[in-house]
Amino acid sequence: MKPSRGETYGLTIEETFGEASSVFATTVVTLTSQQTGRVVDALFAAMKRSGHQPSVLTFTRKAPIRLTEPDGVRLALTLLATQPIAKHERVRALVAGINAMSTEETYYWYSKCIGVDANRARKALRTLLSND
Repeated sequence: MKPSRGETYGLTIEETFGEASSVFATTVVTLTSQQTGRVVDALFAAMKRSGHQPSVLTFTRKAPIRLTEPDGVRLALTLLATQPIAKHERVRALVAGINAMSTEETYYWYSKCIGVDANRARKALRTLLSND
């Protein structure tokens, strides 16, 4: 979480590798406070499914919040797909489409959206889910 003005915050999703003694983290996606506000329901859902209370999302939080892998993948995919979108209706369609996906589908699209042709895959996913 990255505090912003007032009671808003940005968000960074990191993918971690390794054991507790030696963990390597790489940033998957970073959102501004405005972008985070548009997908806050998806963020709360990921927290809840990972066993956290929504109250862990505080403006002063410094420590990372660990999500279960499937929930982290689904949230990251949601953020990757919605990040450049301005239209609220389209953001809602993308979030709903990703929420309707099976776990296997989210892993497939996640791997595509962070791979070599990530930009093309993200555009394809947005087109598929928002009918644009």
